[in-house]
Amino acid sequence: MAILVVDVVTFYWLLSITQLITSSVIKNSIYIAFWVFTIGLITGIILLKSRLATMNTYRKQWLISSFYGLSVSSFVPKLIFASVVSILYFTNYVFSEKESLIIISIIGLFSGFLPFFIIVYGIFRTLYRFKIRYLKIKFEGLPKNFEGLRIIHISDLHLGSFNFRYHILDRAIKLINNVAPDFIFFTGDLVNNYAWELKGWDKVLKQLSAKKGKYAVLGNHDYGDYSKWKSLKMKKSNFELIKYFYKKIDFKLLLNEADIVEIDGEKIAILGVENWGNPPFKQYGDLQKSLKNVDNIPFKILLSHDPSHWKEEVVESTNIALTLSGHTHGMQAGIDLKNKNWSPIQYKYKHWAGLYKNHKQCLYVTRGLGWIGFPGRLGMRPEITFIELYK
Repeated sequence: MAILVVDVVTFYWLLSITQLITSSVIKNSIYIAFWVFTIGLITGIILLKSRLATMNTYRKQWLISSFYGLSVSSFVPKLIFASVVSILYFTNYVFSEKESLIIISIIGLFSGFLPFFIIVYGIFRTLYRFKIRYLKIKFEGLPKNFEGLRIIHISDLHLGSFNFRYHILDRAIKLINNVAPDFIFFTGDLVNNYAWELKGWDKVLKQLSAKKGKYAVLGNHDYGDYSKWKSLKMKKSNFELIKYFYKKIDFKLLLNEADIVEIDGEKIAILGVENWGNPPFKQYGDLQKSLKNVDNIPFKILLSHDPSHWKEEVVESTNIALTLSGHTHGMQAGIDLKNKNWSPIQYKYKHWAGLYKNHKQCLYVTRGLGWIGFPGRLGMRPEITFIELYK
């Protein structure tokens, strides 16, 4: 309904603007193209909704993302266009009617086409423009033998969104391996929902190389909670297959547990909790369980998918030095410049992207490597984080 209302208002202003075009053929072509696209999009959405129950999950997932992209790239520019033209028209008292129409046409069309091209660019160009962010963090308690420790942090692959196009991650894997990390940490959301999304990806992700180890935790999408299952047994089987996949790619999956790494007698602890989030997200994580056997290790790194966990249970409540999280994707949209970072997601998550500090404790939230829902990234490129630790 919202799409239809915006399109009707847009077409009303389009009729006025096209008065400047003398050729009736061109005008009629514009009108026909406008309504063919609108009717086709609305019909497609209605048909998709009516047939969702009978579609196989793979096709359903692909179609939903495709229509999501089409809807956003159509609706947002038209909404902006209609709003700008309406405001200009009803607040203009300076120019003559003809001058007003020309000025409104130019500004209105620019205001509509600019967001359209930005969205299209985000879908077809930015979505897989993987970016390495380099970060150096100093800690008083870092053991001397771990000086210069090199960490790659990635998160939120959502492999189901790649539709088995394995080559897409080739560049990301090359970028990761080229920096020769000591550790690779993955902080959850390997899939959108299903274990079948992992088919063939073991050969790709097994190429990831780290000198000292590869570790992972689960995200909220890895539990199958967003799907309807015929039985609890099927859901559990799906979950077990996802967990087993980490063994196939040589990652150690930390399920409310810790691993101790030693270099020449000095030790650090790597902790991993299951997903812990504020409602409606479930709290599978048990931080105290993961801390149980590493109280005597002074320097700890925690992998926890949801950054909300840091504020609620980690900072000032533990001596964990560094927490790594994902989950937010930076909403896949925003302003992400060196001195200016903004995204609508910040009104939901206080810690949504980048480095946060509280005295001697740090949290880093990555913007994620994959995507879900909207098949694009607007000003929020997919991220590979390279962290070096110093004393």
